[in-house]
Amino acid sequence: MPHCCIGVDVMVGFPDETDDDFLETYRFLESLDVSYFHVFTYSERPNTLAAEMENVVPMEKRRKRNEMLRALSEKKKQDFYKQYLGRYRDVLFEVHRDENLMTGFTNNYIKIEAPFQAEMINKIGTVQLMSIKENGNIEAMLAEVPEAIFDY
Repeated sequence: MPHCCIGVDVMVGFPDETDDDFLETYRFLESLDVSYFHVFTYSERPNTLAAEMENVVPMEKRRKRNEMLRALSEKKKQDFYKQYLGRYRDVLFEVHRDENLMTGFTNNYIKIEAPFQAEMINKIGTVQLMSIKENGNIEAMLAEVPEAIFDY
């Protein structure tokens, strides 16, 4: 599916997860052609079988593994975003964070920031994706373009 943003949920630190298991998982995830990961750390829940398992992964090790996968996720997300720079996408403008910026997501889940226009909140508009900002979002500019320019 061209232009599709694919995310993967990943849990780290489940009991019995060894260093080798984690590295194998890391390499596998690194090889996947996906856009990002939703990484979460295993936490014990009362009255579950997992809470009674032995070979508990220490919390500090769980946190480190989480950080490693989040860094990999950020790289994958930036690689996904880069292929759209200069292109046009439709965006649902959802929020305005301050008097100067509004944010939203493209129809393929790229988070953008654009100059605030009150009339665009909760509306769909067309933007050109300009650059990746320090916060990881895409700087975008509202644009009027013919329908033929879209590649989806």
